[in-house]
Parts: sequence; C-alpha cells; structure tokens
Amino acid sequence: MATNCDECVHLDYDEETDMNFCNMDLGEDEMERFLRSDVRACPFYRRGDDYKTARRQ
Repeated sequence: MATNCDECVHLDYDEETDMNFCNMDLGEDEMERFLRSDVRACPFYRRGDDYKTARRQ
C-alpha cells in the first residue's frame, strides 16, 4: 500500500520554518523510516478529508 504524506491528515505546516511535518509521536524505528522517505507502510497514514466534518453538519 503506497501512501502520500501530502494527503495525510497528520501532516501539518509550520509557517516559521516554511516546512511540513508529521504531527504523530513516532517511535525511533518509525522516525528513521519517515526520514529515509520509506513511508510506504506508515501505520498512521489516514487520508485527509476536508469535507468529512461538513457532511455531518
């Protein structure tokens, strides 16, 4: 299963550094895989859906 961090709900943008970062508390092994860009099997990946909340209202 391939994942794309740009679509993940856990990806946040930091205006001060002008960079995106994962807001999940990753373990040492998970962080190493993330930094090596080997995120094909990220256990925290969840596709972001901006309209999910709006549909419930």
